[in-house]
Amino acid sequence: MNTLMRYKWVLVFLAADVAIMLWDQTLGQEVLRRTKDSFVEMLSFVPPVFLLLGLLDVWVPREKVIAHLGPGSGIAGLSLAVFLGAAAAGPLYAAFPVAAVMMRKGASFFNVMVFIGAWSTLKIPMFLFETQFLGQAFATTRWILSLAAIVAIAFFLDKVIPAREKDELYRKHAEAAEAKGAAQKQPAGKGSPA
Repeated sequence: MNTLMRYKWVLVFLAADVAIMLWDQTLGQEVLRRTKDSFVEMLSFVPPVFLLLGLLDVWVPREKVIAHLGPGSGIAGLSLAVFLGAAAAGPLYAAFPVAAVMMRKGASFFNVMVFIGAWSTLKIPMFLFETQFLGQAFATTRWILSLAAIVAIAFFLDKVIPAREKDELYRKHAEAAEAKGAAQKQPAGKGSPA
């Protein structure tokens, strides 16, 4: 039953796809095709993202993240969060596991929000595309206004969300990391049915 609950949304969307197919076969085939295309696209991004997350988790010490992105990192932390988000490749859903690792490593809530905003809005390839097709003035203006809005929203969220909720969020990520680490350290054959 837990397995079904874990994948309930996948099952709901598959049931919706089948219902649409029964209602209108042409529309249903298009929905199934798009569902398959989205799934294949996701599979092309998720493994490399998780590989990089594993490397980030192992190779980057918590102290470095706290020093460069933690509370009190100031403009340097903000700049690094913007750069990391803007230089990243891939869809927005790939940013959330990276943000979770940043939180586990001690990045400030403000810098995590800036990172997610930069990933979604300030991508360097998008800026280059806009410059080529819409002009330098448009691209630069949009980038600067977007950056200002991201910083303002991150500041607002950091101030409005109570400290206890942020602490709870950080605690959940720390517990998940500890549970994952404990499971990986368990010797082979221990605790598994024969």
